[in-house]
Amino acid sequence: MDPLRAQQLAAELEVEMMADMYNRMTQACHRKCVPPFYKESELSKGECVCLDRCVAKYLEVHERMGKKLTELSLQDEELLKRMQQGSGSA
Repeated sequence: MDPLRAQQLAAELEVEMMADMYNRMTQACHRKCVPPFYKESELSKGECVCLDRCVAKYLEVHERMGKKLTELSLQDEELLKRMQQGSGSA
């Protein structure tokens, strides 16, 4: 696969993953913060605060997980390189 195509696929995958994260966050925070039967057409102050906090927590956890997964991926790559170097020199 050529590098340009790989970049395009990576970009498409990133957009797809962000859309999925957004949809999950929207559903989770809506379920948690907005009652199933609407009393008013606008969000109440309590609902707004709840949604703000929910979204902030969701994004923070998403960022932490991304960092941790990147860290683990780099560790796996490093381990794989060491294993390949070790088996290549034997």
